[in-house]
Amino acid sequence: MTGGGLLVAGTTSDAGKSVVTAGICRWLVRQGVKVAPFKAQNMSLNSFVTREGAEIGRAQAMQAQACRVEPTALMNPVLLKPGGERSSQVVLLGKPVGELSARGYHGGRQQQLLGTVLDCLAELRGTYDAVICEGAGSPAEINLRRTDIVNMGIARNAGLPVLVVGDIDRGGVFASFFGTVALLSPEDQALVAGFLVNKFRGDVSLLEPGLDMLHELTGRRTYGVLPFRHGLGIDEEDGLRVSLRGTVRESVVAPPVGEDVLRVAVCAVPLMSNFTDVDALAAEPGVVVRFVDRPEELADADLVVLPGTRGTVRALEWLRERGLAEAITRRAAQGRPILGICGGFQVLGEHIEDEVESRRGHVEGLGLLPVRVRFAREKTLTRPVGEALGEQVEGYEIHHGVAEIEGGDPFLDGCRVGGTWGTHWHGSLESDGFRRAFLREVAAAAGRRFVPAADTSFAALREEQLDRLGDLIEQHADTDALWRLIESGAPQGLPFIPPGAPA
Repeated sequence: MTGGGLLVAGTTSDAGKSVVTAGICRWLVRQGVKVAPFKAQNMSLNSFVTREGAEIGRAQAMQAQACRVEPTALMNPVLLKPGGERSSQVVLLGKPVGELSARGYHGGRQQQLLGTVLDCLAELRGTYDAVICEGAGSPAEINLRRTDIVNMGIARNAGLPVLVVGDIDRGGVFASFFGTVALLSPEDQALVAGFLVNKFRGDVSLLEPGLDMLHELTGRRTYGVLPFRHGLGIDEEDGLRVSLRGTVRESVVAPPVGEDVLRVAVCAVPLMSNFTDVDALAAEPGVVVRFVDRPEELADADLVVLPGTRGTVRALEWLRERGLAEAITRRAAQGRPILGICGGFQVLGEHIEDEVESRRGHVEGLGLLPVRVRFAREKTLTRPVGEALGEQVEGYEIHHGVAEIEGGDPFLDGCRVGGTWGTHWHGSLESDGFRRAFLREVAAAAGRRFVPAADTSFAALREEQLDRLGDLIEQHADTDALWRLIESGAPQGLPFIPPGAPA
């Protein structure tokens, strides 16, 4: 028997598809439904490693957590990791299979993957009561319809009903809803069941006449109006995202426990990946996290973080061009704390041999750690467990660079020299005991009277946030109608809207 299903599409990128999908998943699992997330194709530099060693988008890992199931490669069979303006690494079923230009991918490779994508979805639907699928961008990208495998293409081939999400905070949501459906072919329009308004501020009664008119114009109902809520953008695909306690741009996200706050500056390197690593820092009371791109912004930072990147050599050049490399080198000489994660760790080493990512050969690093890096064609994808600063640590590794360490004090899989730390481990700061021990070291080196909170649990904060997403759906969507739609797992066959019909 095939389980129910739904495709959550959006009028635009960042309309809220990821969080709405997670919210629906959490609402369903609280009703006793066995549910799984699915995204056929994801383009993101924020990725995660499953227990079987497969790389998938972090958004799908987060949605799996909302479902209270272990993430697998089936949930995100195709992951595209941009390496520049025109090319991406293609990760298929959790393993890299090559680099392709956008033209090469959309010119044939994408359609070849449709069978794999449909097989993964069918396997999930055969295992779970319901599968909530997330689209990408807009389903009305008519130039890409022929090769689409993530929006209407997957809905068409799998016979899924489609819910279109629109961000009313941007403005123009009614035009976006109507225009999205009007641009679709009659075949695809028949799959669109209705709409969901996201990020509404104010009195819903003032919106209702517009929703009624939208129904008259399109023949499709609105399944709910979700109010605007701060701090719900967990594990998004792109952008400098929202943390668990507030935006990473805020001056203070929660009052400090000690007398001082701790300031963290994250260098916003090109092709920055897994910047979600700093979310656990931003979740700490009294820790201020900001992304920076100028050397003067490092002056008052108690900790500088060099995050992961899909372009290590490019990031190194960017740091030098902007004067940040010189500022970081001065900082290291003064013993002021620096943390390099993955690509940021590689940048801190003596030199890099890269014939894989940038193909630039021998490149001198910043020379702050006794590390030599050689890029291997095979990608390291692991979920290591270890100990540091007397605390248990868990993490995950996603990198081509292999580090040869020739000195310093051991630190996870990397090393430490003075106040400069480096590791390939993503997610290590989510280990509460280790994070607190690390912040105490940073505060001592910075001369700050900062005390980490004894009761901050990153996992508990994540669970609270997923429950908030579930609450949004439960309280502000027509859940009876939504469940009927999901349970049927079939399109509604609603009427065609001729383009320009309102006129």
